[in-house]
Amino acid sequence: MNMQRHPNSADNAPNPVDSSLTKGPANAVSEGAWALAWRRFKSDRVGVWSGITVILSLALVFTTLVGPLASDWEKEVAISNAPPSWAMSGFQGDDASKAIPEVVLYEPTPTDVADPIASQWELAQKTVKPAGDKVNALATHLPMGSDKWGRDVLAKTIKGAETSILVGLAAAFMATLLGSVLGAVSGWYGGIVDDLSNWLYNIFHSIPGILLILAIAAVLNTKGTMAVVLILGITGWTGTYRLMRGEYLKHRNREYVRAADAIGASNNRRMFVHILPNVSHVILVQFSLLTVSCIKAEVILSFLGFGVPVDGVSWGTMLTEAQNDLLVGYWWQLLSATAAMSIFVTGLSLLTDSLRDALDPKVIH
Repeated sequence: MNMQRHPNSADNAPNPVDSSLTKGPANAVSEGAWALAWRRFKSDRVGVWSGITVILSLALVFTTLVGPLASDWEKEVAISNAPPSWAMSGFQGDDASKAIPEVVLYEPTPTDVADPIASQWELAQKTVKPAGDKVNALATHLPMGSDKWGRDVLAKTIKGAETSILVGLAAAFMATLLGSVLGAVSGWYGGIVDDLSNWLYNIFHSIPGILLILAIAAVLNTKGTMAVVLILGITGWTGTYRLMRGEYLKHRNREYVRAADAIGASNNRRMFVHILPNVSHVILVQFSLLTVSCIKAEVILSFLGFGVPVDGVSWGTMLTEAQNDLLVGYWWQLLSATAAMSIFVTGLSLLTDSLRDALDPKVIH
């Protein structure tokens, strides 16, 4: 006897596994490592705002390079060590006239004889003008005051950002690139390649940093921004090399690398396409630390005469000048340079921390 099956019987019930497989588009592709990292980064508000800060700083540097911004930073616009204009807002009445003095300018006569031991302050006040003229010593309101030569400290800070940020980023990029490539090659291939790389690392690492910097500076026998970048880039790669070598030694035998080898991926593809995204967070951290170190090292090189030339300006040269100014109570150049450096360094550090968390596959989001 033939029995009809009910349309809702268990035999005709849909397979739950099959229905789950049909959900979503048939050609859906999972996110790649970089796309997933970008989505993670966008959800981090601190990282986004830090990125905006860094981008604005770089835009400021670009503007000083190609535009008129802070191009007249060498111009004398006030008396020596004029205080910031906002610092004068608390003065009223007689106090204001004392805080903003009037300088009598004169025209020298043929009988005037230069005093060979006159102070810099006295020489700075001698200006060739008709006798009896009076000018306001702070006729130009300067938000961050002036330096000992009467130059705008804010304009110096903006122009100094061009040198310091370019030196820090370029030298850190060079050192990070050298350390990453050498570490990747050494950790991946091993053998004699690893031995030679370790020998080179031990040579650079065994010499004290400041002595190595001075030795390379003497060998190059040149000054200027490019010399600083080369010196710091050549001497700063050892820490990145050590970390990257260890990462590649750890990752080269992982399952995903063996799978790439099984499908015929070349050595270069496995090194820089499969492993590199999984260790990029280490590179970012090293780049951030090296940028800060290179900005600080530029101060030392400028102080020793191997850094920025005399006719240039950077945050390092400003801090060097501020040391003497601070002894006599002129604090505004120190405040301006340190505030600018702190904003950029903090923004860059927070940005790289956010990028590291976004790129690290071990971090749970």
